[in-house]
Amino acid sequence: MRKLAVAFMVAAAPAAATTLELDVTGEAQGTIVIDLFEEVAPQHVARIATLAEDGAYDGVVFHRVIEGFMAQTGDVEFGRLGQDMRYAGRGGSQYDDLPAEFSDLSFERGVVGMARGPDPDSANSQFFIMFEPTPPLNGDYTVVGQVIEGMEVVDAIKRGSGRNGAVIGQPDVITAARVTDEN
Repeated sequence: MRKLAVAFMVAAAPAAATTLELDVTGEAQGTIVIDLFEEVAPQHVARIATLAEDGAYDGVVFHRVIEGFMAQTGDVEFGRLGQDMRYAGRGGSQYDDLPAEFSDLSFERGVVGMARGPDPDSANSQFFIMFEPTPPLNGDYTVVGQVIEGMEVVDAIKRGSGRNGAVIGQPDVITAARVTDEN
């Protein structure tokens, strides 16, 4: 009986929650807090956490921002403030690309997904935050989290006016990215 009670207590304990906090400056000012979905996309969440803990996202811009769609960031290779923004969005990290971790979660407002090329297994470091629901992405892109605080900061991110949503001029930037684990 005691073993059963212990097993129940362990099973009933809340799962650890991992959050990603992004401090943003530019037209947007503030912090975006994202609940990362470890059970949905463990490899992608682990990659984001590793890059954030290494400081790789610090100084990275929102390079592609499309009104009514999404804001994209995370190019740790070519997307740093002060680099030639013509290359932003083409890079990744020093790590290998990740295999897709598709789920039945929908791309709704505030959902965070992994950016990738035409190959479903090409996500690496870049991610995007949805402004509005976009059902055509459902099942074709990996969902990694949901904004739980700071959606007003996301809404204030400078929109792109260039080709395919490229931000022209001074883009908004992630000044610091932190990962926290809560039990």
